[in-house]
Amino acid sequence: MDRIDLLKVFLRVAETGSFTRAADRLALPRATISTAVQQLEAKLGSRLLHRTTRRVGLTPDGEVLLERARTLVADMEDIEQQFLPSRSQVSGRLKVDVPSRIARRLIAPALPGFFERYPAIELELGSSDRAVDLVLEGVDCALRVGPLASSSLVARPLGHFTLINCASPAYLARHGTPCAPADLPEHTAVNYASPTSGRAAPWEWQRDGETATLRMRSQVSANNAETYIACALAGLGLIQIPAYDVREHLAAGELAEVLPEARAQPLPVHLVYPHRRNLSRRMQAFAGWLEMLLAASLDAPEAPRPAGARTPRR
Repeated sequence: MDRIDLLKVFLRVAETGSFTRAADRLALPRATISTAVQQLEAKLGSRLLHRTTRRVGLTPDGEVLLERARTLVADMEDIEQQFLPSRSQVSGRLKVDVPSRIARRLIAPALPGFFERYPAIELELGSSDRAVDLVLEGVDCALRVGPLASSSLVARPLGHFTLINCASPAYLARHGTPCAPADLPEHTAVNYASPTSGRAAPWEWQRDGETATLRMRSQVSANNAETYIACALAGLGLIQIPAYDVREHLAAGELAEVLPEARAQPLPVHLVYPHRRNLSRRMQAFAGWLEMLLAASLDAPEAPRPAGARTPRR
């Protein structure tokens, strides 16, 4: 194996935490994987992996090499892609992470069309409602919904999700329909708890250009969008949710919008990735496809900021 191939083997072992799983991913004998890692360690004069009977972990030198190896391998694959004749030849592995409900409702059903266009791309689709660490977990890009914390990641704005307030007809029949934010203390909400911090978000609405909040009474909280919506359908309280998420439930009469004049601020949607340099062709292909896919469910992106303004990143 040449040095790039050795680095590819090292990356698979580091990402899977196992020589056996790395061998399965690369369709190589386990002995070949072990030998390749030993050769890389010999070339670099450093131990890269801790080996135990249960798991393989990175040494401090291995952690340093991990990010450099990802960049080197991605750059080499991108160089190779530059000389291929057509977009159908865009190839390689892409690891992405998106919110679970977007993955199930929007992305997964549309993937056959993506693979018809790019049959040589291998996609590893992670879906969760937590903000993954792209560098630590080896994720090429992630879709983030909501305000972004400051970080070194590059953020590509895609648009906004309009948030609406809604409840089930059964809940409204029992408790009445709120007509103004002043009615909210008399109502119950389903709390949405952050999958990362566990903290429940307050109820929000816009008032005179400012965000007003209220800690509402609640009997149940959920840290997953599917469960959050299911609780509302069961009549357990009011929820604030992207309109696209409950479009079918509203059309079927299973949920009803309330307080349309007191909505929360729309949620920004960004595609984030670790760096802007040498963005691979497969990454460009996926990002462009995803942007077109989401266009029907998103409001327009924000207008460009004045020169010197910084876009928050995460």
